[in-house]
Amino acid sequence: MSLTLPGRLAAVLPEGRVLPDDVWRRRHRIVLSVSAAQALGLGILALALGEGTLAATLEAAAVAYPLAFALLPGAGRTLRAAAATLSLLTASVLLVYLMEGQTEAHFHFFVVIGLVSLYQDWVPFGIALLVVIAHHGVLGTLVPHSVFGHGAAHDAPWTWAGIHAGFVLAASLAHLAAWRLNEQQGLRDPLTGLANRTLLMETTDRLLTRSSAEVSMLFLDLDDFKDVNDSRGHAAGDQLLTGIARRLSGCLRPGDQVARIGGDEFAVVVAGGPEVATAVGQRMLVALADPMVIDGRPLMPHVSIGAAGTTTAPERDAGVLLRNADLAMYMAKALGKNRLVHYADGMAQAAEEKARLLEDLAGAVAGEQLRVHYQPTIVLTDGSTTGYEALLRWQHPERGLVPPVEFIPLAEEGGLIVEIGRWVLEHAARQAVVWSAEAGRPIGMAVNLSPKQLADDDVVATVSQVLEETGLPACQLTLEVTEGVLVRDVDLVADQLQALRRLGVRIAIDDFGTGYSSLSYLRRLPADIIKIDRSFVQDLDSGGSSTTLVASIIELARSLRLEVVAEGVETAEQRAVLGELACSHAQGFLFGRPQPAPEHSVESAPALAPAPLVSH
Repeated sequence: MSLTLPGRLAAVLPEGRVLPDDVWRRRHRIVLSVSAAQALGLGILALALGEGTLAATLEAAAVAYPLAFALLPGAGRTLRAAAATLSLLTASVLLVYLMEGQTEAHFHFFVVIGLVSLYQDWVPFGIALLVVIAHHGVLGTLVPHSVFGHGAAHDAPWTWAGIHAGFVLAASLAHLAAWRLNEQQGLRDPLTGLANRTLLMETTDRLLTRSSAEVSMLFLDLDDFKDVNDSRGHAAGDQLLTGIARRLSGCLRPGDQVARIGGDEFAVVVAGGPEVATAVGQRMLVALADPMVIDGRPLMPHVSIGAAGTTTAPERDAGVLLRNADLAMYMAKALGKNRLVHYADGMAQAAEEKARLLEDLAGAVAGEQLRVHYQPTIVLTDGSTTGYEALLRWQHPERGLVPPVEFIPLAEEGGLIVEIGRWVLEHAARQAVVWSAEAGRPIGMAVNLSPKQLADDDVVATVSQVLEETGLPACQLTLEVTEGVLVRDVDLVADQLQALRRLGVRIAIDDFGTGYSSLSYLRRLPADIIKIDRSFVQDLDSGGSSTTLVASIIELARSLRLEVVAEGVETAEQRAVLGELACSHAQGFLFGRPQPAPEHSVESAPALAPAPLVSH
C-alpha cells in the first residue's frame, strides 16, 4: 500500500526516540558548558564593542538566565533541554545584534542547531527552528538593521529572511539525516541486525502503556556457547549467532519483536499472555532443533528460555518483565537446559539461593567437603565385580548432602567443573590402584567426563598426568560421556575421544538411547562401552516395549564389538530379562548402592546366582 505524503515524510524523519540516560546526561553537560561559556563571552564582547557595563551585564544575564531552569532539581528532560536551547539561541540573537547583522554572525545559528540536535528530541529542535524563523522574519521586518547588515536586506527583509531560512533548512536537513542514522545505528545490534536492548525496552513500554492487555517477555540464553567459541573460534560463534537470529525471527508473529541484548542472550516481547508466550517459545525450540552447518561442520544449538508476563508481575514495567524472564531462564538451565520455563513467585529467592550455593561450591574442594562414592559394575552371569563407577557427592557443612542434580549443573555454569573433575579423577584412580592390590587382579574404574571437561584443550594432558601420578594402568580407566554431548559437535567430540583412547583408556557412552540419532552417531565414535539408560531398564519388569529396544541395542553393540552395561537394575525380574537378552554387565541398587570406599570390599563382593540364559 502506497504511503501518503505525510506518511512518507514521517518515514524519513527521526522518530524522536529517547536516548539512554547516561548518553543524554553527557550531551546535556556539553550543551550547558557551551551555554555558560557563551554568557561570559557575550558579556566580554559587549564591553569590547562599547556597550555599557549595565547593558553588557544584562545581555550576559539574558543568556545565562534560562540555565537556571536547566539546573532545577527534579526537572524533566524536556524542560532542561528547552531551557538550554533558549540560552543558546538567546546568545545567537544577541551576537547578531552586537555585530549589527553581519553575515558571519548568522553562522552562529547553524552551530546552535547542530548542537541542539545532540538531544535527538523534537522539542528543543523545534524551539530552535521557531526562534530562527521569528528572529529573521518578525524582527527582520520590524527592525531590519538589527538583523541584516546590508541595504538590500533592509529594503526587502522578507526576501532575505527567506534566503536565510533556506540555508537554515538545508543545515537542519543535514542534522535530521544524521539524527535519523544515529537512531537506527543506536537501536540495532551490528552483528545480527536485530533490535538491541534500548529498542526492545521502548517497544515493550509502548505495548504496556497502549492498553491494559497482557504482555509477555521471553529471555533466551544459548547453552554452552563459550564452548563453541573456545573450540571453533569466535568467527564460528558469530556465524552461529547470526543463524540463530534468522531462525528466531522466523518464529515471530506480526507485532512481536526479538532483540539481541548480550553476547549470547536474546529477548522477545509478545503481545499476549502465558499461552501465547508458550506457543512462541516452543516454536523457537523446534526451529533450533535442527543442526546448523558452520564452516562445513554440523553444530547443534540449544537454548534455555525463560518466560514472564504481566499476570505475574507486581507492576506493568518493561524492566520487571525482563528481570523475571531472566530468572525463569536460569531455572530452565538448572532443570537441564534446552527447555522453556515460566516465571513463578519465589524464583528471585531461588536465584539468590543458587548464587550462595555457587559461592559455597567454589570452596568445597579446598574445604574437603567433596566425597567420592562408588557403585559396582558386575558380570551378570556370575555376579562378580569387575569395576566401579565413581560418583561425586557434596557434604555441605550446613545443608548436609547436596544432590548431584543440584550442584553438578551449577559447577558447569560457574566454570568449576574442570577443577572438580580432575579432583574426582585423581581420587578414583588412586582408589582403583588400592582395590586392585587388595584383590590381586585389575579392578576397573569409570569416571564421568562432563561436556566442559571434554571441551577443555587440556583434558588429554590431565588424564595422562593423573594416570602417571597414581600408577593406574590406562586400560583400567573408563571415561564416560553422556550421549547428549555428542550431538553438539560430533567431529570435535570424536577427535577428543580418539585422543583419549590413544592413551589406552576406554570410552563409554552413558545414558545411551536418550539422545538424538543415537545409532548414526555411534558408528562414528571411538567407543568401547555403551550404557543402556535406566529409563529403558525400569520398563523391563512389565514386559513393555523397552524390551525390544534393549534387545536391539545389545545386538547392535555385539555387532560393533562393544561391551554393554545396563544401568539402574533394581529387581530380580529386570536382571532375569537382561540375562535372557545376553546383556553382559549391569549396575544398580540390586547389586550395590553408591557408597564411600571404606564400605566396599572387592574380596567380599556378593556372589549372585547366574541369570538363566534362554536361547532364541
